[in-house]
Amino acid sequence: MRSFLLVQLDSEGAPFSEIAELLEDSGFRPHEGGYDFVYDWGRTPTVAESLGLADRVQATLKGKGVYYRLESSDDTVAR
Repeated sequence: MRSFLLVQLDSEGAPFSEIAELLEDSGFRPHEGGYDFVYDWGRTPTVAESLGLADRVQATLKGKGVYYRLESSDDTVAR
């Protein structure tokens, strides 16, 4: 299972390089295609683990002027 993250920055918020570093420190990796970052679980996470990841993303991006979309899929390629 993988979780995909798409970010939308506000011109008054943190620079993309800072956002990328924060997300990479949280286990996300840059992704080419329709999403900016991917978190590879390596297995199927529990609902509690998925919610925990969403909470960590929100805490990481809080106050940074970022809107985001987090989506998980067991597909090998993001839609």
